[in-house]
Amino acid sequence: MKNGVQALIGAQWGDEGKGRVVDVLAREVDVVVRYQGGANAGHTVIVEGKKHVFHLLPSGMLYPNRVCVIGNGVVLDPEQLIAEIKGLDPSPEDIGTKLVVSGSAHIVMPYHKKLDALSESSRKGSSNARAIGTTGRGIGPCYVDKYNRIGIRAEDIVDERQLADKLRINIEEKNLILDKLYGEQPLDFDELYEKALSWGRFIKPYLGDSSLEIDSALRAGKKVLFEGAQGTLLDVDHGTYPFVTSSSCVSGGCCTGGTLGPGRFDRVIGVTKAYCTRVGEGPFPTEDKGDIGERLRQSGAEFGATTGRPRRCGWLDMVGLNYAVRVNGLGVIALTKLDVLSGLDELKVCTSYEIDGEGTDRFPSSAAVLDRVKPVYETFKSWKDDISKCRSFGDLPSEARDYVKFIEDKTGVRVGLIGVGPGREDTIFVDF
Repeated sequence: MKNGVQALIGAQWGDEGKGRVVDVLAREVDVVVRYQGGANAGHTVIVEGKKHVFHLLPSGMLYPNRVCVIGNGVVLDPEQLIAEIKGLDPSPEDIGTKLVVSGSAHIVMPYHKKLDALSESSRKGSSNARAIGTTGRGIGPCYVDKYNRIGIRAEDIVDERQLADKLRINIEEKNLILDKLYGEQPLDFDELYEKALSWGRFIKPYLGDSSLEIDSALRAGKKVLFEGAQGTLLDVDHGTYPFVTSSSCVSGGCCTGGTLGPGRFDRVIGVTKAYCTRVGEGPFPTEDKGDIGERLRQSGAEFGATTGRPRRCGWLDMVGLNYAVRVNGLGVIALTKLDVLSGLDELKVCTSYEIDGEGTDRFPSSAAVLDRVKPVYETFKSWKDDISKCRSFGDLPSEARDYVKFIEDKTGVRVGLIGVGPGREDTIFVDF
């Protein structure tokens, strides 16, 4: 990689294959930073046939002698983090990889998960509210506490007095909600306090100043890659609200969640599949609920890395992709799962929308409006050959090359990386 600081973000509704792309790019960088989201994201990496799923750890953890940072914008499920660290083989210590966890990252507590599940369940049972389709991992309630200024941070669970003071405030409030709103049993302070202290004892050696770590690396001339979770269309401000996640998934979120000024970034990489998927509720203009959708689901193994839920599948949406280009300032596209389209009779790409009889190439800000969209498609020839062994752009069938060039022409952004399979080696670099 030619650039010193790069941000890698999802350009669709998440699940674009960001972990797989980060894993490929991590061999060229010194520091990998996860800057937002929580354990509701699952980044899958396949190395030498072995599957690794990271929910919190940066996807660069499998390379030796790297620094991997969990930034302040992440909400941290300590039990999940501990399980991931213990599950690494070889361990970070064995390969010289350093993990730094920001002390300012907020902690997902058991009551966050409980409130998340209860809230989603009440929405499903209400005639006045539509379920969001959350993973139930407590992400939204944790971010609520963060912005309500009562959150518990990683630095708090290594400080007995600070933890006790903050936890009492939270237990009092949460028990009132659990009792009066949901009729649930109260939380026990002592049990949660001891559990949180045990998390703190494990995590303490990894705590550090993530901002200082990144700045020191850059001053030493090292390369840094910021790794986003979810995708642009799930961003809390810029996505299909309210069917979104609770954090800022776009490139601007790197600055606040990873603590680095915008002037220090060299390039933004947008990861998009060669088709579209979505998990959970919310509008999805190009969704195919028939044979094509099922074919993409099975061929692309489109099942959530976090929940195992089958993903909704459909054709590539250029309106949404161009929106992501604009919102993120994309400098290059990483196109994944091109191989999944092999063997189809024909390919379709949505190039514009029809809304209430009016044509548009603009992505609407309203989810209600997006729900009424009728996609307008262009049709392309597919290719029959297996492309998983292709290692250069010229190796691809002409139909596949035309498909990639169409994406470049419509977005005005070049495709610099093409994924033709799940492994590290299944990658075509095009002047990346």
